[in-house]
Parts: sequence; C-alpha cells; structure tokens
Amino acid sequence: MQHADLDFQQNYLQLFGLAQSYRIDTAQLERQYRALQARVHPDKHANLPDAEQRVAMQRATLVNEAYQTLRNPIRRARYLLSLHGVDTREETNTAMPPDFLMAQMDWREAVIEARQARDAATLAQLETRMQSETCELEARLAVKIDAEKDYAAAAELVRKLRFMEKLAEEIHAAYDAIDI
Repeated sequence: MQHADLDFQQNYLQLFGLAQSYRIDTAQLERQYRALQARVHPDKHANLPDAEQRVAMQRATLVNEAYQTLRNPIRRARYLLSLHGVDTREETNTAMPPDFLMAQMDWREAVIEARQARDAATLAQLETRMQSETCELEARLAVKIDAEKDYAAAAELVRKLRFMEKLAEEIHAAYDAIDI
C-alpha cells in the first residue's frame, strides 16, 4: 500500500485488510500495523514540503487511531456498532438488568473489603473471575455482532463490558493501594 493507497475514506478494518467483524485476526492486525507504520511514519517524510508532511502526519495519526481502536475489544465493538449506526449510549443509558447491577455491587464490595484487609490473594481471585466473565461477555458480543447482527443487544453487552472495565480499574487501584 503506497501513501496514495491509504484512503482516508476507508474504515479502520479496511485500512488493515480485515473482515468487518468483531472477531479479528490480531496477528494480522499487528503485522499490518507495523507495515503501515513503516510506510507512514512522519520521520520518513521529514524532507517533504510542509503540506505533504502534514498529510503524512494525518496518515500516521489515522493508522495509530485505527490500531488503538481495533486492538481493544470494547473500542472495536463500539466502532463496529457505529458503522451500523448504533450508539452504545454508555454515558446516557445506564439501565441494566437488576441481577447484573446486584452482581456489580457485590463485586465492588468484595474489592473494597479486600483492599481494606490488604488481601492480595482475594484480589487475585476477584481479578481471575472478572477476566473470565469479561471473556464470556466478549464471546457473546462476537455472536451478537458477527452471527446474529443484533446490534441493540450488542450495545447492551458493550455497556456491561464497560462496567467490567471499570471493575478491573478498581481491582488494579486496590492492588496499588496495598502495595504502598
């Protein structure tokens, strides 16, 4: 792909030669990213006129933004849903099934208790469970997006994954607090 081939109108998946699906070949993403970066890195274009340097910087920025989006499961899901006109409404739609919300409260209480007790073993168990549940949600998300094309249900799963992402941050903060 030459510079002229890097089309600003391509979606992120097209940019990396990937199928438009949630499940992606992460090894291919990595290879394509390195190959694109080698071609579009601004340092390679330092000898060009200012206008062409700016375009080179825009290309590099596009490649980086696309890569960061596609390598993160939640960001990738949001992006795919946006391609289908679906907004996950994470900021405005916090409605969740009561059992999920109760589980979130239980998780948070357990993290707080483990932090206060300075119990790294319990935090490790919580982290392992959280990672397992996150993987399960991501597998369900792949089915909703790729197989069923049920984008409304996928948006709800993205919102749930966002809760799990925040939980992971709380667990890591608790580790940091007891390591002090």
